[in-house]
Amino acid sequence: MKLKNLLVPFSILLMSCFVSLHIVAQQKKLNVKLIAVDSGWAANSVNTTVFRKNSLASHGDTQFIAFYNQQQYVVLGKRKLGSNKWILKQTQYKGNTADAHNVISLAIDGKGYLHLSWDHHNDPIRYCKSVSPGSLELTDKMPMTNQIEQLVSYPEFYNLPNGDLLFFFRNGESGQGNLVINYYNSNTGVWKQLQSNLVDGEGQRNAYWQACVDKKGAIHISWVWRETGDVASNHDLCYARSLDGGISWEKSSGEKYTLPITKATAEYTAVIPQNSELINQTSMTADESGHPYIATYYRDSGTMVPQYHVVFFDGKRWVINNTGFRKTAFSLKGVGTKRIPIARPQILTWQKNKNLSVALVFRDEERGSKVSLAICNDLKKGGWQLEDLTQESVGSWEPSYDTELWKHKKILNLFVQHTEQIDGEGRADMPPQMVQVLWWNPVNN
Repeated sequence: MKLKNLLVPFSILLMSCFVSLHIVAQQKKLNVKLIAVDSGWAANSVNTTVFRKNSLASHGDTQFIAFYNQQQYVVLGKRKLGSNKWILKQTQYKGNTADAHNVISLAIDGKGYLHLSWDHHNDPIRYCKSVSPGSLELTDKMPMTNQIEQLVSYPEFYNLPNGDLLFFFRNGESGQGNLVINYYNSNTGVWKQLQSNLVDGEGQRNAYWQACVDKKGAIHISWVWRETGDVASNHDLCYARSLDGGISWEKSSGEKYTLPITKATAEYTAVIPQNSELINQTSMTADESGHPYIATYYRDSGTMVPQYHVVFFDGKRWVINNTGFRKTAFSLKGVGTKRIPIARPQILTWQKNKNLSVALVFRDEERGSKVSLAICNDLKKGGWQLEDLTQESVGSWEPSYDTELWKHKKILNLFVQHTEQIDGEGRADMPPQMVQVLWWNPVNN
C-alpha cells in the first residue's frame, strides 16, 4: 500500500508562519534562578541529551537528580523544593560515558521509591531502585520482567496518575528496532511487560519516539521512522494514544489500532521525506483538554534552513506551525551522536488568562548557544517571542526537565550543564562542569 493512500483520511493543515510570523524580544526580564548542584562529566552530551526521562524528578516536597561525575559514576541527589542545599551520593554504579547514548533515567513511584536505569546502547538492562522511599541508597542491579531485556536502548520512565510507572525502551538496533513498554504496579512492586512490540519496524526500520502522559492519564506517543543508522533516513511523523494505561491504542480519530503498529497502519501527522534534516527523539506534551503537541525540527522543501515546528491536534485535525525564526542552514546526516548547531526542543503548554501559551525550550548557535525560550500565545496566528534564560553558552546542551513538577505546579526546573559533543561519539577536551537547576515560573511572569 502506498503512503499517499494512507493519508487520505487525515487532514493536515500547513500553517506558514512566514506570512504571519512576528518575532519580538520580551521587554521585561524573566524571573530565572540557577541552583548549583555539583560538577559533572562534560566531555560529551551524555548528561544533557533531550531524551533523558528523567534527569530531575519530584515527589511531594522533594526533588531528585541524577548525573555522571568525572569518574563516570552515577551520582544521585535530593533537595527540598525551595531549598538550594543538595544531599548528594556517589552510587556504586558506573556507565560508559564515552557513548552519549548511555543516559541515566530516573523516576519516583507513588510510594516514594526511586527507580533508576542507565548505561544502555544495545546492552542488557541495567535497572535498580532505592532500598526505601526517599533513599539515595540503591539495590543491586535486577531484571524487570526477564523478557526481551538483552538489547536495550533509550530507557524512559513515565509516571501515571495512580502512582504506577511505565518504562519504554527500544529492543534492537537503529534501523531495525521495536518499541517495548513495561508496567510497574507500585502497590505490588512488580513489573510486567505490557507491550513486547508496540511499534514494529518489521526488520527494515525503527521508530524513534517521544511520549507523554497527560493529567487524565492518557498516554501519547509520536515517532519518526528511520530506515538505517544514518540520521538522514529519518522520515515522517506518526501518532498513537492509549486511554487504558497502555493496553490498547488508537488514532486521534478514536479508530483502534491492530497491534503492532507498522509503517502501513500508522497515523501520519506530517509527511516529511528523507534527507529533510528531520531530527529524532524530541518531545511532546498535552494541554488541559488532552490535545497533543509535538515539537521537532526539519527543513521544508524549497529552503535550506531547518526550522522548529510544532505539530498539534486541535480536536479535529493535525496542524503544523512553522516557527520560522531560524536563519542558518545546516545538514543533518551520518551515524552516532551528532554535533548539531541547535538542540532538540522541549515543548510546554500552560493556561493563562483563558489563553493557551506554548513554549519551546531550545539552544541555538545563532543565539550564542544559550538556554533559550520561544513563546507563542496563539498557534493559529503565529508570533513567537524569543528570550534567553541564561547569559552564558551551554555548548552542546539539550533540555530535560522535571516533568512531574511541571505537570502539577507549572513550575519549570531544567537540568542545565555546559557540555561539548564531538561529532560521531568523539570525546571533547572538556573538564567537569557545574550541574545546575534552572527555575522559572511562566504563570508569574
